[in-house]
Amino acid sequence: MSDARPDIAARPWWRDAVIYQIYPRSFYDANGDGIGDLPGIRRKLSYVAELGADAIWICPFVRSPMHDFGYDVSDYRAVEPMFGTMEDFDALVREAHALGLRIIVDQVWNHTSTEHPWFAESRRSRTNAKADWYVWADPAPDGGPPNNWRATFGGSAWGWEPQRRQFYLHNFLAEQADLNWYNPEVRAALRDVGRFWLERGVAGFRFDVANFYTHDRSLRDNPRRAPGMPRPDGASPADPYFDHVNLGTVGRHETLPMLAELRAMLDAYPDGFSLGEISSDEDSLGTAADFVRGHERLHMAYNASLINHEPFTRDALRALLQRVETLFDDSRICWTYGTHDFPRLKGRWDRHRQLTQEQNRTLDRMLIALLVCLPGACCIYQGDELGLTQAQLDFAQLRDPYGIANYPEILGRDGCRTPMPWTDAAPSAGFSEGNTLWLPIPAEHLPFAVSRQQRDPDSLLNAYRHFLKWRKQQSAFGGDVARLLDSPTPLFAFERENDGQCLRCIFNISERATEWRMPERRLWRIHHQTFLSGTLDDHAAIRLPAFGAAILSRT
Repeated sequence: MSDARPDIAARPWWRDAVIYQIYPRSFYDANGDGIGDLPGIRRKLSYVAELGADAIWICPFVRSPMHDFGYDVSDYRAVEPMFGTMEDFDALVREAHALGLRIIVDQVWNHTSTEHPWFAESRRSRTNAKADWYVWADPAPDGGPPNNWRATFGGSAWGWEPQRRQFYLHNFLAEQADLNWYNPEVRAALRDVGRFWLERGVAGFRFDVANFYTHDRSLRDNPRRAPGMPRPDGASPADPYFDHVNLGTVGRHETLPMLAELRAMLDAYPDGFSLGEISSDEDSLGTAADFVRGHERLHMAYNASLINHEPFTRDALRALLQRVETLFDDSRICWTYGTHDFPRLKGRWDRHRQLTQEQNRTLDRMLIALLVCLPGACCIYQGDELGLTQAQLDFAQLRDPYGIANYPEILGRDGCRTPMPWTDAAPSAGFSEGNTLWLPIPAEHLPFAVSRQQRDPDSLLNAYRHFLKWRKQQSAFGGDVARLLDSPTPLFAFERENDGQCLRCIFNISERATEWRMPERRLWRIHHQTFLSGTLDDHAAIRLPAFGAAILSRT
């Protein structure tokens, strides 16, 4: 497969990649059981290719008891039957490659299911061959857990195992036991898993919660969060997990030298690529930069830095881009507005409900332009290209253990995981031939259906297609630098320059029309007009409506 821009063919494919995230349960159901599957993904690959993606990231589809919908793995090398077979996966890889798409698969290497054979052996005694494959600790003097560490899903992070008379660490559900990354045998076994999938033709991996891999071996208590101390990007203000600063389990620097082993494994393959998830971290951006620095750690990382701002402000975006340019020496960051773990983009922008239809349309297109113009790669979560809103579900409809455990104080993850509306036909919206779906499709999603938007040249879906195609044609985006401009509030502006092309990207982060009389008279022209709303007069004054955007090039 060739790179999108022949003039930068030597540049690794992932540096500027557009990655489309697929949540298999909700993408397309090929067998009518109400749950999406691998054959369903294969049937819809042409849709992803036409969108303009370079790769797809597929959330877990391996063997699992599904306590956390695949993020509790019981067999890393087997396909969960509800998603299909290994033959289905191999066919999916072949079809993707034929369409010019690379495949990235989720690897959940921080923990396994408590039903994994490794844990079944480890829990039996303190002396068996896998006794040290998980994180075990003796009880506190009072017989309780070793310390005050909490699980992200609620309660203590320690589960009691009567056979060993010890506690095991679980940063997530009690059914998700943390692997002991300090044990080199564990890391070697995980790398064998990686090679198994690389040999099947995947380009690389998205590493789930990579910043949780190691823990404080002294097991010191986590400190209480000081009054007024900000919470991490993306953290709910109601989530008790963040009442403490989770120094013992999140963002440990002990992980960093271990990443060299993963990098060496991946670099042995031509397309080898790693995308680390940095989550729940006190400084997710700084930790993400640490995890990709140099050439012996991960290739790229993403975090919640664009998810935390609701709504975006000009100053927050300037500070964010300044920090990225300082921390990431070659922009090895993957930008995203959301994943399967966060409320949908539109669900976080409360003020969009008070905007006019035209202002919402302009906002949508400004957000696309911003995502594709920032330096680095970007990830689009399925359905965001349709403008889907956060689904509002009754408690009886919830399936997410995190959402159920914390209802109603914390918005769970089911609202962003409802099935894709391929058509506007109720009740299954073309997602399935069955009428009983694992999660319902809300009626308000039907007008956003793919079938409707494909027919409308002015639709958000077609705007995404247009911008992603345009992005591949711009040599300016082949460089790693975004040069911030001293634009007046509320305008956020930067330049991208490479191989003789300089693009000036300007975004109005406000609900009022704004004008900027740029000092360089007659040096600029509108480079990109389709779907954008900015205008430029003969005196170099750029005019932008509410949430308007403009992309200029030098004359």
